[in-house]
Amino acid sequence: MDENVLQHFRPDEAPLIDAIGGWIQQVQDEYRPVLTHFLNPRQVYIATTLAQRADQHVRFSGGHEHAEMQRALFYPDYYEPTPQDFELTVLKVDYPVKFATLHHSQILGTLLGAGIEREILGDILTDGTNWQVITESGMADYLVGQVDHIGRVKSRLQPDTWDDLLVPMNEWETEGATLSSLRLDNIVGTGFHLSRHRAKELIEGGKVRLNWAETLKPDFELDVADIVSVRGFGRIRLDEVGGRTKKEKIRVTLAVLQK
Repeated sequence: MDENVLQHFRPDEAPLIDAIGGWIQQVQDEYRPVLTHFLNPRQVYIATTLAQRADQHVRFSGGHEHAEMQRALFYPDYYEPTPQDFELTVLKVDYPVKFATLHHSQILGTLLGAGIEREILGDILTDGTNWQVITESGMADYLVGQVDHIGRVKSRLQPDTWDDLLVPMNEWETEGATLSSLRLDNIVGTGFHLSRHRAKELIEGGKVRLNWAETLKPDFELDVADIVSVRGFGRIRLDEVGGRTKKEKIRVTLAVLQK
């Protein structure tokens, strides 16, 4: 990938940038659509940016309007994508609702423990009681056959219909802030109104994940569309990085989801 492109992103994002470049080149060489696994919001942002730079068509879908995890479909001029092109399946979690309570982390942990890579799974939805999992259609039967418990709760996955898709609870709150830097500890502290010292403790204690991957670096610099998960507190999404104030503070927009 062109060095001029790489300089706009983090060094650890180079493999993804190369993969996106490969998908774009494949569409141009073979003149057919190319479908990816699920991408997280930061990856969607990068894919959108690179597709625009290459004048390449791309669409995203995760099965519902506000999906966090989405598959990308890169396609040539002649092609008109349909929802079926994204090859998504929704599975409902069948468990004893009256006698047990499930949590997002339990469901995700069970699925990953079954040997599923995170990129195969889309969003996990709940209305507070019922749960559904969006996944790639090619892996749906495998998941149905693998899961018989979630945590200690006897559970199974069953195919569901898109007509019965749950309306997810969306309690993200958007707020503007001015920051001295985009360091991870600064974002965590600002989003959850914690001291920088407390935020640093949480990160170094392994309680913080960035884009679903563990990170122990308080000084890690965030960028647009990064999602931070803090165990016991919730999640923060960096939605926008604006200009600077007269005192050289960075204007940002954060979306915060309290646990």
